[in-house]
Amino acid sequence: MIAQLSQQHTGTALLNQYIATIKKNGFSGEADTSYATRLVNATDNSVYQELPQAVIYPKTVKDIQVAMQTASSEPFLSLTFGPRGGGTGTNGQSLTPGIVVDLSKHMRDILEINVEERWVKVQAGVIKDQLNDFLKPYGFFFAPDLSTSNRATIGGMVNTDASGQGSLVYGKTSDHVLGLTTILVDGTELHTSRMETAKAEILAEQEGKVGEIYRTVLTTCRNKREQILAKFPRLNRFLTGYDLEHVFSDDLLTFDLGRVIAGSEGSLGIVTSAKLNITPIAPFKTLINIKYDSFDSALRNSPFLVAAKATSVETVDSKVLNLAREDIIWHSVSDLITDVPDKDMQGLNMVEFNGETPEEIADKVETLCHKLDELIANKQAGIIGYQRTSDKADILKVYAMRKKSVGLLGNVKGKQKPIAFAEDTAVPPENLADFIVEFRQLLDSKGLYYGMFGHVDAGVLHVRPALDMCDPEQEKLLREVSDQVVALTAKYGGLMWGEHGKGYRSEYGPQFFGEELFTELRRIKAVFDKNNRLNPGKICTPLDSNDKLVSVDGQKRAWFDKQIDIQVRDSFDNAMTCNGNGLCYNYDEQSPMCPSYKVTKDRRYSPKGRAGLMREWLRLQEEAGVKLLEEEQQLLKGEGNSSWWERFVFTRRRNKGEYDFSHEVKDSMDQCLACKACSTACPIKVDVPTFRARFLNYYHSRYNRPIKDYLVAGIEQSAPLMAKAPRLLNTITQLAPVKLLIEKGIGYVDTPQLSVPTLANRISDISKFDQVQFETLSEAEQRKAVFIVQDPFTSFYEAELVEAFVKLIKALGYTPYLLPFLPNGKPQHVKGFLKEFRATAKKAADFLESVSEYGVPLVGLDASLVMVYRDEYKQILNQKERGDFNVLLAHEWLAKVDATALKIPSTQEKSFTLLSHCTETTALPNTTKVWQQLFKTLGLELKTPATGCCGMAGTYGHEQQHQENSKQLYDMSWQPIIAKHQPNQILATGFSCRCQVKRFEGQKPKHPIQMLAELLN
Repeated sequence: MIAQLSQQHTGTALLNQYIATIKKNGFSGEADTSYATRLVNATDNSVYQELPQAVIYPKTVKDIQVAMQTASSEPFLSLTFGPRGGGTGTNGQSLTPGIVVDLSKHMRDILEINVEERWVKVQAGVIKDQLNDFLKPYGFFFAPDLSTSNRATIGGMVNTDASGQGSLVYGKTSDHVLGLTTILVDGTELHTSRMETAKAEILAEQEGKVGEIYRTVLTTCRNKREQILAKFPRLNRFLTGYDLEHVFSDDLLTFDLGRVIAGSEGSLGIVTSAKLNITPIAPFKTLINIKYDSFDSALRNSPFLVAAKATSVETVDSKVLNLAREDIIWHSVSDLITDVPDKDMQGLNMVEFNGETPEEIADKVETLCHKLDELIANKQAGIIGYQRTSDKADILKVYAMRKKSVGLLGNVKGKQKPIAFAEDTAVPPENLADFIVEFRQLLDSKGLYYGMFGHVDAGVLHVRPALDMCDPEQEKLLREVSDQVVALTAKYGGLMWGEHGKGYRSEYGPQFFGEELFTELRRIKAVFDKNNRLNPGKICTPLDSNDKLVSVDGQKRAWFDKQIDIQVRDSFDNAMTCNGNGLCYNYDEQSPMCPSYKVTKDRRYSPKGRAGLMREWLRLQEEAGVKLLEEEQQLLKGEGNSSWWERFVFTRRRNKGEYDFSHEVKDSMDQCLACKACSTACPIKVDVPTFRARFLNYYHSRYNRPIKDYLVAGIEQSAPLMAKAPRLLNTITQLAPVKLLIEKGIGYVDTPQLSVPTLANRISDISKFDQVQFETLSEAEQRKAVFIVQDPFTSFYEAELVEAFVKLIKALGYTPYLLPFLPNGKPQHVKGFLKEFRATAKKAADFLESVSEYGVPLVGLDASLVMVYRDEYKQILNQKERGDFNVLLAHEWLAKVDATALKIPSTQEKSFTLLSHCTETTALPNTTKVWQQLFKTLGLELKTPATGCCGMAGTYGHEQQHQENSKQLYDMSWQPIIAKHQPNQILATGFSCRCQVKRFEGQKPKHPIQMLAELLN
């Protein structure tokens, strides 16, 4: 039974007083001390976990000033702060035990652009891809290209001085920063930009904090310049935090204080906005994908490729390639990199050339390709083939695969997962291959699995050794390997931090800077933040402070995970394996990944957030002595529920505000649309709907359910009964008092209308499946049969679609048979009625398995329900119970038959636009291609623009509590596309999607099947 959880400590009286005071002083943002919010901000893309005291979400620069000014006086001087952007750091840079200042939620405005002078000014929360999407129509882009560009913020990029692909040409973030606005720990607003050194010296003469900062940095960077230049190697990926060298220009005539702030990881101030230079987009690109017989060959060949004057040279090893082959991403790139046998390709270099004119790159490309042909002919350099493309869409697909490498490495089988802790070393490119040979020897000597990818043109390679951090002995290896990699990097003239910053690796700072220069870092920290209140422990501590640096031995997520019984961990691996890569934070409104996060920008409502909350919930159950798996089995048998009276008492306590962490988890789960995009689009395959159903099943064994849950879960049982009198039911549900009762009393709006005429009346002439009669058919007749698997939505609410499918089947020369309607169980699963779902699944599986023995195609029409047969049935039933039947979707069956039998009159409309169901888009990524090919075969054009979620997702859009979010989702993704087309041009494969469009546009789009059937006329 769920244990009553005591309320977690959410802050001292001082913290609560502070939040009340900043609001009184004019703070217009949000502040959250809930345990759930603190938990989702306790992790990033690293192995570490640090629970903050609270999270504040400023909306304006003034809010940040108020927060800092208030904290600069008694009694709040003990409070500490940590700025946070996208939370994509691999070394815990944004983790803090103090107050998180989250700039990613609200401060996302692009403030100003000057095309003539080639600069743009943005708030710190602007996302890298968001900025480039804004700049693209002007012909510009912001150059540093990160693998996390669809969720990393500009503020985060500045604070880690991020770089990425193409840095050999484009440099790092700091190379593009023209000016910064930074709020200091006392609330002072500091504006920095490059200026004449003489002007900086005038500023240094001023009284006050700003003058003191200028005096200190000028003195350190001028007086220690000889030591600075001697200490650090001349690498493209210069040392991050604090950049003592580039404060001055080479001739010392100009000075930019912002170069110290860039890379400082929020330890000097809170960057609120940045003025950035922008780069013209080179309109012509060519990408050459070169395949190798070994990864060592790929690395050793990289200087040759750099010498070819390429814009960038990226690499991935065979482990990453093999993981990509198993991911949804592979279908989009396989034809671009697989002209040689998979088994032979053990490494891949991606070489990009770009220029203002085709001629500018033509000679470079042809020269390189000629040399590659010679090497292949002579069997040299380990090159086994290459492909090139100048198609920008194809180039983006290849880079999308490369960018996903980070997440893909986290999806390896077993408990040992590749993790980031010593993986962005930078060495001179000419030393890279030898460096990696020793690096691999080091890892091999420990018996570690690892994957590699990176930027070989800059000498930066990402190496992620696989460790089981719940194993104390393997946790020790993290420290052991880290220390040895530091020594190895120094041996080859490199730096430990190539692009991902220090964070919990800050303890190695003194080794790389040396005592003299590290003392100067501490002096700079002291003048900015003498009491160590901004991201304490990162980069360095103030001079004269006894505070310690954070350590690679710091508190890790696994410390909490290993408190959970290993069998429970294994059972909930779809939550436990989340590695924090944060792809679910993808800002792209046309991506189906996690609509609830897109619309709320609340990280609790993301797969990563929900996985984190679920892990803590499991830990707390363990702590309370709950035998979770045993009690789950009892619930599946109909045992173990609290009594009616107990549930009444517990629910009453909940409604009175009695704390239980389960309620915070429930709130997060309630926002999930159960679209399942996460289960395929997430590289780790975090599957929220599956563990959500288990949680809800358990939660409601203690707390009562709302009435609407029973109505939703029972829709498949009630729909056939209601369909016996559809006109009457439709009339009743449209009566104003009834609509009000349903909306206010039940919380359900826009009740769908039953089909009139009913399916039975529409297709009375087709054969209903009868086993005895079917077996009397000849073998030839059976081969021409198609079994239609009914679902409640199309059979009872959209019978015209089933009718159209029947017509299409006949036109193709087949005989349709309508199988008896049997509930599928998805509505039960969505609401966590797992005992009922199991019974439903068992009954349906038994029947479908029996009819599958005839070898006749089983075809369903709604993707969300058909996919349940393939996924949820396998989870709830064992293999023997599930059987081997396979229900196809209509497009899958149509792809197997000769569509030329369909005759479309030439006078008909020829061009259509298909908007896909999000479950279908992610689970079956080739769906749109199949429909396009089918329409093309019939002489029709079918456009398939990328779309996110329509906002309906089954019953989500019908629930009163979700109306605002549902409408926002529709407006941000579907509405703009709908507005550009005539109603008869829009097609949609999802039942819920078609309902959503009708709700907001007044006209329901057709399913592609309906359109084809209509065109046959």
